[in-house]
Amino acid sequence: MLVYLRLLKESLGFAINALTNNKLRTLLSLLGVTIGILSIIAVLAAVDSLDRKITKDLSSLDKNTIYLMRFSFGPSEIPQWKREQFPNVKYDEYSYLKESLNNTDQVGYQLFVKRESIKYESKLVSDVNVVPVSSEFIDIQGLEFDQGRFYNESESNSGTAVIVLGYEIAQGLFEESNPIGKNIRLYGQRFTVIGVLKKQGAEMFGNSNDTSVFIPVNFLRRLYGDNNDAMTPVILLKPNKGVDMDAYKAEVSYKLRGMRGLRAGEMDNFFINVLSGFTDLIDGIIGQMNVVGWIISGFSLLVGGFGIANIMFVSVKERTNLIGIQKSLGAKNRFILFQFLFEAVILSVIGGIIGLILVWIISVILTKVLDFEFVLSMGNIMLGTGLAALIGLISGILPAITASKLDPVEAIRTGM
Repeated sequence: MLVYLRLLKESLGFAINALTNNKLRTLLSLLGVTIGILSIIAVLAAVDSLDRKITKDLSSLDKNTIYLMRFSFGPSEIPQWKREQFPNVKYDEYSYLKESLNNTDQVGYQLFVKRESIKYESKLVSDVNVVPVSSEFIDIQGLEFDQGRFYNESESNSGTAVIVLGYEIAQGLFEESNPIGKNIRLYGQRFTVIGVLKKQGAEMFGNSNDTSVFIPVNFLRRLYGDNNDAMTPVILLKPNKGVDMDAYKAEVSYKLRGMRGLRAGEMDNFFINVLSGFTDLIDGIIGQMNVVGWIISGFSLLVGGFGIANIMFVSVKERTNLIGIQKSLGAKNRFILFQFLFEAVILSVIGGIIGLILVWIISVILTKVLDFEFVLSMGNIMLGTGLAALIGLISGILPAITASKLDPVEAIRTGM
């Protein structure tokens, strides 16, 4: 064991000597490994960070939540011209499903509308995401409050002019003062602030609650009616936990088809979008990004492997005399083989460490510049180091075998 530790120490010395005596040649040879490790770990770290962000953003939602609407979340076999003829879901259908569906925790109704400006006295906040929604939304999305409350069922049904503000909207209008009970203007109407949500942070999809405001959906229905092309309605369904989703979707389809008078054989003119299907789609995209990252990085690692092999072949040639002396003094072939293998691994790991340091620097810069936490996990650090060591091991095999098989007499004569 002590012999191999000494061997490892000598190999480290030879590797450092190669770096100090032939800086340019060694650095250029290690560049391939550095770029390869930089590429693959950067991609994996970005994907892991993205996955972590998506998981955080969707953590408040039940993955079985259904978005019942005229549009599909993903690709559809139905031609676009046909889909454009589908009718919007209606408030009456929301009321019917709320009363008739089994195994259902919550049923909500929401309108997707364009962004608006909101005003309090002389202060104006533009580009606000307005969310007209029924009172069940708080239980479907799991909203948390910094101050106040959400509107209740009575206020929702009557379309009372009350409003709940996202954290950033409240800060923009009221700064540090208490907004509860204050009146603001939206759609040319006066709303009373009854709640402020806790700070959420930026989301990967859609709009953050921080930059959103919530109003009773019936207020907007009363103001503009139900046949406004600028508003897209959706029925939100949150089934009970443990329910058979296939059976539940079949029940939703059956009841809505019956209400719309669709005959047997006619296609559904609506889409039952399950949130888990959307997350599966995102997981598939993330998986494809990983594959592409591995392919791109593979070419750099291949070049890096040839670079390490080149360094080691040159090292064998330069140290032929020393190898002959070692063998004449009793060094076995195995000793010479491991000496060069260790050296190749150490050189490759040095290139990999440089790549990891660059990834860490990039992650720190991106985290500060973007509103996104770019995380370099310990798992990716270990993967990068292990991958670099493997590249070094594979690249150093042929030079190490060549060195171990040298004839001691010929090696000494050649090196003189």
